[in-house]
Amino acid sequence: MSHPTLTVAAVCFRDADGRILTVRKRGTAHFMLPGGKLEPGEAADDAARREVHEELGVRLEPADITLLGSWRAPAANEPDTDVVGTVYLAELTSEPSAANEIAELRWVHVVDGAALDGSPLAPLLRDRVVPALALLV
Repeated sequence: MSHPTLTVAAVCFRDADGRILTVRKRGTAHFMLPGGKLEPGEAADDAARREVHEELGVRLEPADITLLGSWRAPAANEPDTDVVGTVYLAELTSEPSAANEIAELRWVHVVDGAALDGSPLAPLLRDRVVPALALLV
């Protein structure tokens, strides 16, 4: 039996120390990349930029983001659900701050698929994005 699937877009920000900016939504435990569900008819890149603005207060232009990849993974916060996530890379253009449904921002070092500080990571980030980032080095 196939699982329901959510289509999402996200942006991966890294700092000079190689840490990844993650967010935790209210009422959840997993840290993930800033981003969210696409609106009907919305392109993934537009959704990623919109979500980053809504969640972090950071405005990105189309030229500011670069496609990292698209993957399927189990949803972090919805049981028996998958996500298909399109993930972009970008440089921070301003200081992020938690807004809307975001309870917490956290910069994390990830080694071998685990956050060094013990933060629980969403499967898409842990199993798909981190290995893709390792190939960029």
